[in-house]
Amino acid sequence: MKTREMKPILITIDVEECDIPLEYGFSIPLEEQLAISREGLAYFMQLMEEAGVPVTIFCTGVYAENNPDWIKSLNPMHELASHGYFHGHFEASKDLKNSKDLLEKLSGKSVTGFRMARMQYVDESEILKAGYAYHSSLNPTWIPGRYDHRDKPTKPFFEKGLWNVPASVSPWLRIPLFWLAFKNFPLWIYTLLAKRTLRKQGFLNIYFHPWEFADLSKYPLPIHVKRGHNGPLRNKLRSFLQQMKGEGKFTTMAKMLENNE
Repeated sequence: MKTREMKPILITIDVEECDIPLEYGFSIPLEEQLAISREGLAYFMQLMEEAGVPVTIFCTGVYAENNPDWIKSLNPMHELASHGYFHGHFEASKDLKNSKDLLEKLSGKSVTGFRMARMQYVDESEILKAGYAYHSSLNPTWIPGRYDHRDKPTKPFFEKGLWNVPASVSPWLRIPLFWLAFKNFPLWIYTLLAKRTLRKQGFLNIYFHPWEFADLSKYPLPIHVKRGHNGPLRNKLRSFLQQMKGEGKFTTMAKMLENNE
């Protein structure tokens, strides 16, 4: 039982400008994008604080520079990592280093992790050159229209000088346990898959976005994207955290990797 309890459970969130309405042809100014993310993030972080769950926070430079006080006030149990500088576009030679420098300046802490927007590929040599120790941009499954990584590892691995921490997928069928699965699967099915994944793969790495927990009623988003927005999704996540307690140990990505070394 002791070994089972020590398996790491990683709750991560991609803190970014809420630009998803743009993907569906709905124009939304930057300040409104930031306001939606602030609203949802406040609910999410309150839930984590109440549950005593440490979070790995992948934050864009744009969100950080517009919310410096939030960065400075983060509970020390959480980890701050980079989500690039802008969510909508990316230039490796500038954004990797600039976002890291900004987050470190605002937080006063070292930033060692990176996750690319929309889980897209970034050359490992660029990530390493910018000073990171790990990245978590791999979703080792098939997402139609996005990527097909069914041939990639499902467990953390060290390659090209960096740790790579994949998002969790279920054993065998590689059902992704990402944000869309959490909001669209019945909770009992998602929790069953999460527990099986934790047992078989030895860790669990799931991710959310702050805007999912805000009020999205005014935006013409598909139902599978906005399902549970506002209160229902928060209640669902609260129940999930309660059901996972005792299954493993909630921790941050950096701390998990420290224990692997």
